[in-house]
Amino acid sequence: MSHITFVKKILANGELCKKCQEVNDRLNVEGLIEQINHIAIADERDAESEGMRLAKQYDVERAPFFLVEENEEVTVFDIYFKFKKHMASKGFEAKAKEL
Repeated sequence: MSHITFVKKILANGELCKKCQEVNDRLNVEGLIEQINHIAIADERDAESEGMRLAKQYDVERAPFFLVEENEEVTVFDIYFKFKKHMASKGFEAKAKEL
């Protein structure tokens, strides 16, 4: 069983980064948000925020990103479509929700 962390960034002005909002919206529309176990925030105003610590720990320079832990091994995805492809390979198909 995998554990998935979604890390999104809060900019110095206090707003969610545009790309993070787009990915968050895609996760909701495509029905993959239910597969996310934890959401961490990388707050540019706080170098010790959980997301900033995770970015440093896994040497990730851009947000949003996903950490997928399977069998005590962590895979980092900093491109949504690669994460989506990985999820499809595990049997989690994205399903567009009707609006």
